[in-house]
Amino acid sequence: MRILFLGDIVGKQARKAVSENIGRLRQDLDLDLILANVENASGGLGLVPKNASELHNAGIDVLTSGNHIWKHKEIYNFLNESSWLLRPANYPPEAPGRGYNLFSIAGLRVGVINLLGRVFMSPVDCPFRTAGSILETLKQEADIVLVDFHAEATSEKKALGYYLAGRVSALLGTHTHVQTGDAQILSGGTGYITDLGMCGPSHSVLGMDPETVQRGFVQGLPQRFVLAGGEVKLQGALLEIDAQSGRTLNIQAWEAQGPF
Repeated sequence: MRILFLGDIVGKQARKAVSENIGRLRQDLDLDLILANVENASGGLGLVPKNASELHNAGIDVLTSGNHIWKHKEIYNFLNESSWLLRPANYPPEAPGRGYNLFSIAGLRVGVINLLGRVFMSPVDCPFRTAGSILETLKQEADIVLVDFHAEATSEKKALGYYLAGRVSALLGTHTHVQTGDAQILSGGTGYITDLGMCGPSHSVLGMDPETVQRGFVQGLPQRFVLAGGEVKLQGALLEIDAQSGRTLNIQAWEAQGPF
């Protein structure tokens, strides 16, 4: 199975670039499955139902998210209604939506788990224990298991990667918007990368206008972030996973530069 997992989609221009090019990418890269983190797809922070549907209808099979998914209240019911849109599984069970699901893709059962880190993040349940509990449910059902770990600290991402090595097909880090150069296969055939990067403006600070962010650092005063303009880049990871064993055969960081 060939899989493309896109990093955080940031804002309208990135959303447009992904939507307009995802069909071509599926064909050119011979993809069976496309996933993307979308917690910043609406205005650079949060997600609204219209934009979620736009990305899914364009060809992204599964949408994952993170701590910013709760910004727009209208997404709450949509999370309950949409099996292909996930929120982190280690929020309390009363939270809207689901943190993992099983999808039928190319004749295989693909489990996708969305988790949130705790280091430098809002308090949530333990992602390590949550992952273990979910895997007890999925191990008899899924041929392939993918994990989006939306976390700030590289140490926490690496630790969870080793913790789940041999138990999941791949763990892909999101949230920091900076693509890391450590794509690798851990023991037991678990593909790993600390961060997928982002789909967003190339000339930016994590997708935001550089001057606005600079003022915040220089003046030490709160700033209202403004989305950057200009050309967009798409980043993520390309994976090949063995259908029989569920092990990753190859994983590499992937990037496409505009104009789109």
